[in-house]
Amino acid sequence: MDRQKYYLTTAITYTSGKPHIGNTYEIVLADLIARAKRMQGYDVYFMTGTDEHGEKIELKSQAAGKSPKQFVDEVAAEVKRIWDMMGATYDKFIRTTDEEHEAQVAKIFTKLYEQGDIYKSSYKGRYCTPCESFWTESQLVDGKCPDCGREVKMAEEEAYFFAMSKYSDRLREYYDSHPEFITPLSRKNEMVNNFIKPGLQDLCVSRTSFDWGVQVPFDKKHVVYVWLDALTNYITGIGYDCGSKGSELFGREWPADLHIIGKDIVRFHVIYWPIFLMALGLPLPKRIYGHPWLLQDGGKMSKSKGNVIYADDLVSEFGVDAVRYYLLGQMPFDNDGTISWDSVIDVINSELVNVYGNLVQRTVAMSNKYFGGEVRDAGVCEPVDEELKNAVCGLKKRVFEDIDGFRVADALDEILTVIRRANKYIDETMPWVLAKDEAMSDRLRTVLYNLTETIVICSSLLEPFMPTAAKRAIENCGAEPRAYADLDKFGLLGEVRVQSNPEYLFARLDPEKVKASLIARGIIAKEDGETEIKNTVKLEKKAEKKEDKKVENVVNINEITIDDFARIQLRVGEILTAEKVEKADKLLKFTVKIGEETRTIVSGIAKFYTPEETVGKRVVVVYNLKPAKLRGIESQGMLLCACEQTQEGESVVLVTPEKPVASGSTVR
Repeated sequence: MDRQKYYLTTAITYTSGKPHIGNTYEIVLADLIARAKRMQGYDVYFMTGTDEHGEKIELKSQAAGKSPKQFVDEVAAEVKRIWDMMGATYDKFIRTTDEEHEAQVAKIFTKLYEQGDIYKSSYKGRYCTPCESFWTESQLVDGKCPDCGREVKMAEEEAYFFAMSKYSDRLREYYDSHPEFITPLSRKNEMVNNFIKPGLQDLCVSRTSFDWGVQVPFDKKHVVYVWLDALTNYITGIGYDCGSKGSELFGREWPADLHIIGKDIVRFHVIYWPIFLMALGLPLPKRIYGHPWLLQDGGKMSKSKGNVIYADDLVSEFGVDAVRYYLLGQMPFDNDGTISWDSVIDVINSELVNVYGNLVQRTVAMSNKYFGGEVRDAGVCEPVDEELKNAVCGLKKRVFEDIDGFRVADALDEILTVIRRANKYIDETMPWVLAKDEAMSDRLRTVLYNLTETIVICSSLLEPFMPTAAKRAIENCGAEPRAYADLDKFGLLGEVRVQSNPEYLFARLDPEKVKASLIARGIIAKEDGETEIKNTVKLEKKAEKKEDKKVENVVNINEITIDDFARIQLRVGEILTAEKVEKADKLLKFTVKIGEETRTIVSGIAKFYTPEETVGKRVVVVYNLKPAKLRGIESQGMLLCACEQTQEGESVVLVTPEKPVASGSTVR
């Protein structure tokens, strides 16, 4: 049985310069959808590429002292390099300077002219060179281009026009009969209210004031205007041949199932493009999603504003998977998303390190520690298992519904919610307690099996988002990615052996070190008056020992009264994160949630606990202890431990509640 086809495209990237991270978001989003559709069994054809003609390119190439073709060759290569770097699994990269495309543009223009859709006239109006668009006075905003906000100039020239107005009613009827055509709905309402209801103006489709474009075959002083040239790539790239049946690929793939575009070019894709197709007698694409923008510091990225972030700079600091995760998780369905260096660091540390990475590391570490890496289901179940299993089994449906609705940030959040639930499951089942009782060995095996199964299913669902990291997490568990048909089934793992010394999926980031690296590489500027940031802090060994002794000093304590004890406030806290303190063998740094408050606490228990063993634990905290600086870190409390001297040496155990209690509970 043939698989169902799925043809999707991005907008082709304009070759005026290197694409910034906002441009890069689109290829990552499209790649996610392509990968997800392949998981579901679709025969996916994914096309992207570059838009290479127009006055803007001609001017930029002149300024660079290069021919237009040399200029676009270099930029197109850079676009392709970045798309490949981001892991885009496209099937074709089309360029509008491809000979096959240019030949078809000339044939399409001729056909539309001969059938009366294109006519010759002259144009006088306000023209925006960067957007390559003419505007009437009423369309300007404060006298400037309504799309980009730049200055416009008066231009007049002979031109060919496409008679848009004759297709206006037919387009409106198509909107009404195909409500899913434009997503989100707000984009459709904007097009109808701002362009269709007031009456469509005929569109200029040729220019004579520059040469860099496809020549009109029957009028050589004209070149085809950019939108008729650029938009037709979606059909020429799969073998459309004007005046014939076209290629087998075209017959199979058209109409496109999805065009993914930025919200700034929705008008061209949902008004001009459908009308061009109607005039050519071709079916219209099934869906067009106009995604929001990715903004930096509340504004649209612009090289002229100097607020541009590039994908390769992000990847060099954080890796491809972390950057993909951020882009896909921080862009809402309809509203604009934001990006900054600080926010990327925060998301990586709080979600990828603390939640996902910690779950994998803790589970694998406990499997190695307690069972030599062997994982199998011993079948000793308790009611607490069912909530985790139900959350995992319902995840596939929720995730793919969100992806199909382009709510990809919601899909990621669904997966992370289950991963958080798995971390809570560790706290509820307390494997470290089970490990102390031989009679509970099978129960401990079952708990670790449930955690490993959860990681495999969640990581399989994360593969379209973070292909490399998700696969590595599954490999750490000694397993294979779960097939789509089985992603809603719990208990298929069988017996596996986890890796004995797995790598951390993501490294915790020090914001100051990242900032220092970015400054050193010239990616960001040092702020005025800012002193040089040091990557490392040199401390004398003597000072290090002195600091470490502060946390382990034991003094004789005299008897106290009940009033003295009442001055000490003890609370239950939950350890959210744990990490080693650099150059201090005995110190661990914890982030502890105490009720609604989160505190940093440094404790000298690194010889007795790994960071992974502590995350998720409920602990008893001395809440009103005066803050103290340990190795330059302000510690806002103390973790209580039970200490015992044995023949093997000192044993230190964190004091934890006998049963799970709410964070912030009072101990008295």
